[in-house]
Amino acid sequence: MQSTFSGIELGKRSLFAHSRALSTVGHNMSNASTEGYSRQRVHFTATDPLYRPQLNRAETPGQIGQGVDIARIERVRDELLEGRIVANANGEGYWETRDSYILQMEQIYNEPGDLSIRGQMDRFWDSWEELSIYPDQMASRQAVLENGKALAEGIQLRNQGLEQIRSMLNDDINVTVNQVNDLSREIASLNHEIVKVKAAGDEPNDLMDRRDLLIEELGQLIDVTVDYRDSDEINVHTAGFQLVQGDKFKEFELQSNPQNEGNPDVIWEYNQEQAHFRGGKLAALIELRDVDVREEIQGLDNMAVNFVDLVNEVHRDAYGMNGRTGLNFFDQHPFVNNVNGNFDADGDGAFDSTYLFRVTGNNSLDPEQEIGLAGTITLNGAQGPVQVDYQSEDTVRDVILRINNSGAEVVARLDREGRLSMKATPSAQMSNPDFVIRQMEDSGQFLVGYSGILLESGADGGYSSAQADAVAALRGGALSYEVSPLGHPSAWIGVSDEVSNDPASIATGFGAQGRPGEVGDGRAALEIASIRNQPVMVGQIDSFDDYFADTAAYIGLKGQEAEIALETQELIMKDLRDTRASISGVNIDEELAQMMKFQHGYNATSRFISTFNSMLDTIINRMGV
Repeated sequence: MQSTFSGIELGKRSLFAHSRALSTVGHNMSNASTEGYSRQRVHFTATDPLYRPQLNRAETPGQIGQGVDIARIERVRDELLEGRIVANANGEGYWETRDSYILQMEQIYNEPGDLSIRGQMDRFWDSWEELSIYPDQMASRQAVLENGKALAEGIQLRNQGLEQIRSMLNDDINVTVNQVNDLSREIASLNHEIVKVKAAGDEPNDLMDRRDLLIEELGQLIDVTVDYRDSDEINVHTAGFQLVQGDKFKEFELQSNPQNEGNPDVIWEYNQEQAHFRGGKLAALIELRDVDVREEIQGLDNMAVNFVDLVNEVHRDAYGMNGRTGLNFFDQHPFVNNVNGNFDADGDGAFDSTYLFRVTGNNSLDPEQEIGLAGTITLNGAQGPVQVDYQSEDTVRDVILRINNSGAEVVARLDREGRLSMKATPSAQMSNPDFVIRQMEDSGQFLVGYSGILLESGADGGYSSAQADAVAALRGGALSYEVSPLGHPSAWIGVSDEVSNDPASIATGFGAQGRPGEVGDGRAALEIASIRNQPVMVGQIDSFDDYFADTAAYIGLKGQEAEIALETQELIMKDLRDTRASISGVNIDEELAQMMKFQHGYNATSRFISTFNSMLDTIINRMGV
């Protein structure tokens, strides 16, 4: 039987429902500018009627309604769209980071410009050319000395700039790893809170908004995939492993890598395996440090060590104004002090390796002469041995070009006396040292009797750095090779003390028949000046000018690629975020319309309760005697 006061209860429910709806509208409008907030909607449902279809129900027509209840307050969210945003966020973070750091690298190069290394090197060559004209004047020698010091300082400053960027990248990697750990921890904590709130029958909309915002931030740092099958406890995966599962999460840590000059690797804390990311800010930072900056430093080192080697090669054979000869113009610092290049690689106290940078043959060769030999040269490469075939109709120049274009980490050139010189280049693999010839053998006679480098042909007569006293496989004794330079030649390049202390020691002329060159002889100075444009650089780069042109173009192309990719990614993310805003964002006009609707409902309910109260007053106070 329906109660006399049932109308009051019905009205109360309506008042509470519309009051809650108005509060929800106010909550939406208050958070219209809150990042990551999703508008919420109140869903009303009719309260269960008084009578149900059973035998003891009152015999009254129809079901008597009991008013309104709030079924749920849900946030407006498109999970498929959220998945796309998270999936694309890592691309935005990746290219934004690359664009920022490559711009800093471009500023270090400052090419072209008077203060750039290329401008300083041009002045260095010009001073040698002038010295060849006036070899008897101390002013010209002083100009060569000062320009040499300025050039060496410029190369050192570029190395320092690149090293500073690498240090910044290490700091940024450390900060980003901490951010990833903090975000993972907070997402797991929110998963725990959301489960508790839902277990109590409530809708933790604001907590879920916060969790989605953190996941998007995490997606900009690393590439993540999100499993939305359980909206209470979503799972997050990255780098092939599960990062967050419910209220559990895994952390990353940094571990120093000796093979990477002590720069830290990002590893999983729980299993100590290295983490490999495919996108996001962290992947860009690691790639910039271990690929881009490393390649730039290696290229600068390669230029510096060959520049020093080529200038010193001529300078040692020439005479200064004071009659001194055999002096290096630039300092050369060997990696090991052992004259045979022997090195203890595993640290057990016994020599087990040989570190040689250059090996020069004993025989003078004509670059245009056909070799009349056939065989296969095997050299060390980035991914293992590299084989270079040669035929009898090949010229010496053909074989040299084939070696330099083979991708091996050993290159060839003819020195000023026409002897074949094999030089090591920087290593692509961090586990291998730079400027070390690791393998060199010949199945025929080109490197053996023809050029005079190896003692024997075949694998048994080959040279391998993985043993001590490997120089025993070479011809000609100690004069035919040079020990590998100390790491990063661009950091220590400088004019030798002998030359700095006495500019008269700067060599300008060649001697004859064991006698020093005459004071007015400028042939050696002219030969050094001619290094400028001659094809003397090893590998696929012909000259020093080519090196600077290729370096400036390469870094410029990288910057252009990053800029275009970032613009594209930002447009994609803007389109996705605009779409999300149109679905989940707060529209003030829409909220005002909702507020007016709920206000009218609240007012109508108040009028209903007032009317029902008057009816009850009539029954209670005005009926009877």
